[in-house]
Amino acid sequence: MPVKVIIPTPLRQYADKKESLEVQAKTVAEALAAVIAQYGDLRKHLYNDEGKLRSFVNIYVGDEDIRFLQKDQTPLNENDVISIVPSIAGGAYSCCICS
Repeated sequence: MPVKVIIPTPLRQYADKKESLEVQAKTVAEALAAVIAQYGDLRKHLYNDEGKLRSFVNIYVGDEDIRFLQKDQTPLNENDVISIVPSIAGGAYSCCICS
């Protein structure tokens, strides 16, 4: 069944600058495998050396984080939208002490 995988801006350079891909998959794992099959350079950004999703990569089906569902074995329905959301580190901490 077709599902849509949203590619985040920082990773688009590894996916021919595409914003999304449509793949055939029954689970999140199958969908990500289909994406990697098309764009192998994404593998190192999504998975660690042991083949596990990197801890800073969050995957959502619709608005649901797969960590709170069935992880990568989360089943998909036709036309589901999968979002890859890498955590962003950094930023500035500002502290203001007013007297």
